[in-house]
Amino acid sequence: MNKQVITKLEFFLNSLIQRVEENIDFVKGVEFIFKSGTKEYKGIYNFDEGTLFFNGNKQKIKFDQIAEIIKNESQKYESLGFKLFERGKTTIILADNKGVKLKNVDEETIAVSDEHDTAALNLKRDYYIKINEASELLKAIGILTKDGKLKNDMIRKYNQIDHFVELIDAYLDELGELDTINVLDCACGKSYLTFVLNYYIKEKKKKNCYFIGIDTSDIVIQNSTKIAKQLGYRNMEFIKGNIKDYMPEKRIDIVISLHACDIATDLALGAAIQFNSKAIFAVPCCHRELLEQVKFENLNEIFKHGIFKSRFSDLLTDGIRGLLLESAGYKVSIVEYISPLETPKNLLIRAIKVSDRNVKAIEEYKKLKNLFSIQPYLERYLNL
Repeated sequence: MNKQVITKLEFFLNSLIQRVEENIDFVKGVEFIFKSGTKEYKGIYNFDEGTLFFNGNKQKIKFDQIAEIIKNESQKYESLGFKLFERGKTTIILADNKGVKLKNVDEETIAVSDEHDTAALNLKRDYYIKINEASELLKAIGILTKDGKLKNDMIRKYNQIDHFVELIDAYLDELGELDTINVLDCACGKSYLTFVLNYYIKEKKKKNCYFIGIDTSDIVIQNSTKIAKQLGYRNMEFIKGNIKDYMPEKRIDIVISLHACDIATDLALGAAIQFNSKAIFAVPCCHRELLEQVKFENLNEIFKHGIFKSRFSDLLTDGIRGLLLESAGYKVSIVEYISPLETPKNLLIRAIKVSDRNVKAIEEYKKLKNLFSIQPYLERYLNL
């Protein structure tokens, strides 16, 4: 290639390298092919190892050295095809003696569903996490089989995580123009939501993100770490520990929690308040804390039926949680997450930070606290 083309190519590569260094967590790899006549000479850069394999040789180099290497090699060949693979897109540079072209293309994957799979789904629904686009992810977290078929025992889970994404999608846009959205998953378990949201925010919403999962189980932390490595999701970390002892090193923008038992949900909500999180999305599980506390003589004839007292305590617990979040300056909505036919634990608490405090909500909370003789755990995270 001539000098004029090589100079322009070097400029393109240096600009690309600068962008990569600012978003290194989302880069999958680099490939390039030089051509002379009918012969091709392929190069591959491995980010994990920091190695370049080219012309049968493997060498340890820094990524920012690639531009210089390609510039020097370009003098020997007629054309170059360069590809940078990132999460959600591929950047391509094509160069020959006629000039240099750069283009970005969204990732495409092969459709994997068949009649058996789609028959199990809601065909009228426009899924946010589409099987044919997110097959690599869905295989890794166990929703699809290795050959890309939806597992019968994972249909409900797939529908649940997709509906969760639907319910918080608009709220993601309310977070403003953050350089990176940092998400904390409390009691992350198998981390279905964490992996799916990572994919959706980065590859569909085209926003940078970073995920932290925390759980007390060694096994789930090890497994989630393994899956993240398998997917090449370097913008994730998983920590063994208790959320009440956790102090983040990063700003926390979103806190999520799915079916954390009893006060574990309050620990997640409390952490969000303590970290001044911009948004909270929590699906509570069992409720035991207020069941033994709640007292209201006017309802004794109703509460003598244990099931009524239990259901009332469930509603009171989540209602109080919503009110306490409002008192901390959050705009709160509580909606059905999935059908109650799938699980009675089907409420989603959505909260967006809008102010420092809400005095009216504090006063209303105090009235209810006295009325039902309760001392909710979440209160200790607020200065009331």
